[in-house]
Amino acid sequence: MITCPYCGHKALEGVMFCEECGQSLKTATANAVLPTRQLEQASNDLAAKATWGTARFGQDASIIVHIRDATEPVILQPAKRTILGRSDTNSPQKPDLDLTPYGALEKGVSRIHAAIYRSEDTLTLVDMGSANGTHLNGQRLIPDQPRILRDGDEIRLGKLVAHVYFK
Repeated sequence: MITCPYCGHKALEGVMFCEECGQSLKTATANAVLPTRQLEQASNDLAAKATWGTARFGQDASIIVHIRDATEPVILQPAKRTILGRSDTNSPQKPDLDLTPYGALEKGVSRIHAAIYRSEDTLTLVDMGSANGTHLNGQRLIPDQPRILRDGDEIRLGKLVAHVYFK
C-alpha cells in the first residue's frame, strides 16, 4: 500500500492516480506537504466557559499560554503579529508559536492556524482560514475577523485547548 501525499488516501502499489483526489501518484515525492487532518465535529468535552478578564494589554506585558495537558506554560512576548500553528519540515511556512510538541498534528492544528495581533493596548485573535477552526471561549471565529483577546480567555485550535493570561 502507498499513501497519497496530497490527501492521505491508501492505494495499492502500482496505481497511477489517487482514487480519492485524482492526483498523480507516479510523481509523488517525499517532499509533498501533508494536509491538515479533518476532525469530526467538536464534542462537549472541549466546550469553553465565557470569561470577562481585562482586555488591556500593556506595552511591556507578556502572554502566558497554558496548553491543556502540558506540564509547563509557554510565555510569549507578542510581536505586532504572532502566528500560531504547527511546523512541517516540508513547508516553508513556520509559525511563531510552534504547537507541534503539544500534539498539534493529531489535534488538527493547521500550519498557519491563527494569529494574535498587537495594537497599542489590546490583543486580537484571528483565524487564518484554518482547516478545523479557531474557537474563543467556545465560539468559533469567522476567518479573518479579529476578536478581542482578554486575560483568562480559552482558545481552541482544532482540538488543542489553551488558556491565555496576561502578565
